[in-house]
Amino acid sequence: MAKKYVIGADIGGTNIRASLISIDEEAGYDVMSKVKDPTGDKPLETLRRLLDSLYAQADGSLSGIGLAVAGVIDKDNGIVLRSPNIPEITGLHLKAEVAKWYGKPVVIENDANAAAYGEKYAGAGRDFSNFVVLTLGTGIGGGIVMNNRLLPVAAEVGHMSIKADGESCSCGNLGCLELYASATAIISNAVSMIEKDDTGLLRGLYNGNFYKISAEDIYKAALEGDAQARTVLREAGKSLGIGIANIINILSPEAVILAGGLTGAWNIYVEAAIKEASKRSWKELYSRVKIVPSFLGDDAGLVGAARLAFESAG
Repeated sequence: MAKKYVIGADIGGTNIRASLISIDEEAGYDVMSKVKDPTGDKPLETLRRLLDSLYAQADGSLSGIGLAVAGVIDKDNGIVLRSPNIPEITGLHLKAEVAKWYGKPVVIENDANAAAYGEKYAGAGRDFSNFVVLTLGTGIGGGIVMNNRLLPVAAEVGHMSIKADGESCSCGNLGCLELYASATAIISNAVSMIEKDDTGLLRGLYNGNFYKISAEDIYKAALEGDAQARTVLREAGKSLGIGIANIINILSPEAVILAGGLTGAWNIYVEAAIKEASKRSWKELYSRVKIVPSFLGDDAGLVGAARLAFESAG
């Protein structure tokens, strides 16, 4: 295959990111340009604005567009069946909509599946035949590669129940993993803790409007020794560890690759997860698995979606 210019877009609950990428089968890929905006309450408008800017830069040389979307996807028909963290696009024929805008081939995939494909193609998955990618952000997603192939399954690991009588989730289940281990959960738990005890560092952020805190704020406070922040991150990490142990016990992968913004809190949040997973996994299986960070980071979904678009373009 000759070099092609493709766009990869990652549509998440907090941000929409997109890149213009050149891909050559022999030379690999090169990220030519990146754009990013908050998803907002009109995600379709945000997506079009970002894609318009990259399409203009491609100067008529675009071969296709790959969309990585948080949610359950009907890939054959290009429909977002459900996106719990972006309800505005649930039921949307997104593939046809974007194809109509630009008259180019469009591929659509779940965001975590796209991230797994990206890691297999150019990231931490290159050295493994069997692995699971967990995307840790607003929600928690999963992608599974077995025998060097992306499994065509939903892999909604964020919606495995880790507490039978737990909180209600927007997906309809109770006690979902992402209710306890995602960035959304971490922020919610930190706010609840501050409301009960306002003596920590987080209370003073944003001129006292601590409801605006981010997961990054919580991690920074934890590094400064704030007990509340450290407790919240460790508890979330323990919940993540339960999910990882379930994955190890069911799939016995060679690796669990962790991607997304929360991996920035590796030495508190992820280490707590690894410790919990080591307790709950079958020892024979845990001893053979490596829990490693994504090589591509936030670009995993973009690269995976772009690669899918490249292959679809032929």
